Amino acid sequence: MAESTDPIPGAGALPPALAETARQVFGARLPLAERYAELLATEGTVRGLVGPREAPRLWDRHLLNCAVLAELLPVGSVVADVGSGAGLPGIVLGVARPDLSIVLIESLARRTAFLDEVVDELQLSRVTVVRGRAEELAGRIAQPDVVTARAVASLDRLVRWCLPLLPTGGRLLAVKGASAGDEVAEHAAQIRRAGGDEPRVLQCGVGLVEPATTVVEVVRLSGANGKRKRGRADT
Repeated sequence: MAESTDPIPGAGALPPALAETARQVFGARLPLAERYAELLATEGTVRGLVGPREAPRLWDRHLLNCAVLAELLPVGSVVADVGSGAGLPGIVLGVARPDLSIVLIESLARRTAFLDEVVDELQLSRVTVVRGRAEELAGRIAQPDVVTARAVASLDRLVRWCLPLLPTGGRLLAVKGASAGDEVAEHAAQIRRAGGDEPRVLQCGVGLVEPATTVVEVVRLSGANGKRKRGRADT
């Protein structure tokens, strides 16, 4: 029998055990985060953007897991969220950090329709939605300071798609799981060929969320093959 996609009543509600953490992360914008969770648990589930089994775990596995990524983003950063899906982490970051300018990049029409509706509903004036594939958008959108990606692809593909969007020194922040170190080792050569610097495995939300969010940071060098352009400091 196929799994029902009917929303579970109250599935998006903030669990009391996580309320204090959510207040620390979202501050005065917690009501917006709660409304987003409700949208994920209802419309997101009905449209197949969120699995029915994920709805009861939205806060710990998704919202808070994404929100702590904000600690890696300087004030006023421009962020492109590649493969945004249902808005994780892009929408969450837009809620938690209204100082950020965020572009949600998603190729599927049903997902971009949902993202547009959420942006309007939450009145996220500094969040925009672009339908397209990251690998086709280099030079067509303004260069962000940071590209984020969560549950999109392996690192070798992510660097090929995402690093061209960034200026020299721009950062890819890929949210990964416990095997992030192994993935970095496996794809080290491909990362260098794509123009990425030595990756770093970072932990976000230590002491706030359990487990902490694992992020692989790759800084874009000038040009492919890991080569920097020569400047005065190199001569």
